[in-house]
Amino acid sequence: MTIPTAIPLPPAAAARAAALRSAVPVLRTARCVLRAPELGDFDALHAILGSERGADMGGPFTREETWSDLCGQTATWLLRGHGMWTVEHAGAAAGFVLIGTEPGDREHELGWLLTAEHEGRGLAFEAASAARDHARGALALPSLVSYVAIGNRRSERLAERLGARADGTLYDGAVAVWRHWGTGS
Repeated sequence: MTIPTAIPLPPAAAARAAALRSAVPVLRTARCVLRAPELGDFDALHAILGSERGADMGGPFTREETWSDLCGQTATWLLRGHGMWTVEHAGAAAGFVLIGTEPGDREHELGWLLTAEHEGRGLAFEAASAARDHARGALALPSLVSYVAIGNRRSERLAERLGARADGTLYDGAVAVWRHWGTGS
């Protein structure tokens, strides 16, 4: 299967895609812009999911699986009114942050993924804070959690830094629930 990111869009289709992307709220932090995903972000997402970095999310993913994930995460904007943002830093796709509800989720999830070259700079904290605040304010979600693979110390520390508290596990103890607010469903 060839991933269709390089197939040119006719002008009318490109204009329609741009109009749909413009409906996704743009969030700004001191150093980042959180914006709608674009086809050009595929390689950054696959660099994460298609490598050992994607192991905590069921990876490494094939290019086809990454494409499916990108499409699914992008579609949640239409289906649920929230979804995945691309985290842009210095003009590059540095990673992704999302308010999502994926299969198996029991509550709305705040998730984050950064490319290897953008880790360790505080960008995940900035982006996740903006998405968390959007979920609480604009979306008025009754609860928000982060699902973190047990032993993923970087994500555990980030959840703590965001003010979340450990609140049990799922999947036979393989995933920790980090509660930002609300009660479990």
